Amino acid sequence: MSQLFVRSDLLSSAFYIYLYVMLGIAAIVFISLYFVNAGYGQFTSSKWGKTINNKLAWFLMEFPIFLAMIVIWLCSPHRFEIVPLVFLIIFEIHYFQRSIIFPWLLKGKKSQMSLAVMFMGISFNILNAMMQGYWIFFESFKCNYHVLGLSYSDIEWLWSPQFIIGTCIFFIGFYINLRSDYIIRHLRKSDDDNKHYLPNGFMFNYVTSANYFGELTEWLGFAILTWSLSGWVFFIWTFANLVPRANAIYKRYKAEFGPEVEARKLKRVFPFIY
Repeated sequence: MSQLFVRSDLLSSAFYIYLYVMLGIAAIVFISLYFVNAGYGQFTSSKWGKTINNKLAWFLMEFPIFLAMIVIWLCSPHRFEIVPLVFLIIFEIHYFQRSIIFPWLLKGKKSQMSLAVMFMGISFNILNAMMQGYWIFFESFKCNYHVLGLSYSDIEWLWSPQFIIGTCIFFIGFYINLRSDYIIRHLRKSDDDNKHYLPNGFMFNYVTSANYFGELTEWLGFAILTWSLSGWVFFIWTFANLVPRANAIYKRYKAEFGPEVEARKLKRVFPFIY
């Protein structure tokens, strides 16, 4: 099974080129999303084309990365190394919740997502699985990657400063994300309620997109605990995608709930900063 991934210097070079290309695309996405609102959630629009049920769309968009990471792990000759396996478990905790649990808790029977947005999400998630999975289970071993004298083969990595700090940050972000999603989900009174409400409580006392703040915190933690270029590229992509959207959501809330937004001195996504 591991022969599906040809280990060669050429493949390694292509992998690093791929990472830098992804960084370049992230910069384009970041700028573009300040001018275009992706067609899901509050910004679902007919101009994005055909739509499908929001719950199904979220599942179809997020499940491929959950599955792809497992496939890449199974293909690796290092699949029973403890440290990469722990990385996988941490990564999959997020995507199990995001693909298996989160979609079916959403409210709003009429909520839709653009197929175009869904397929863009699927594409990125598969590319990201390749980015994270190939680094963790293949390239890091091939290039004998070390940080502070430790490699992914050394179980001591699990009590290294970067792993402990990164893991704490990841799970703090995971909790913020879950709690914020819960608050958003319970703004609506029933599945037939499609009104907009200004979230309140917890991190929403500081920002209008507390769920995005949680997700950014998660992937910052993952980048630190793996201490990898792949992890940092994913964090930068998350930043490029969510920060402009948080700005758009802030503007919408300000248009609808201006006095309350001003009175509570809410920021967009980073408490007290932006």
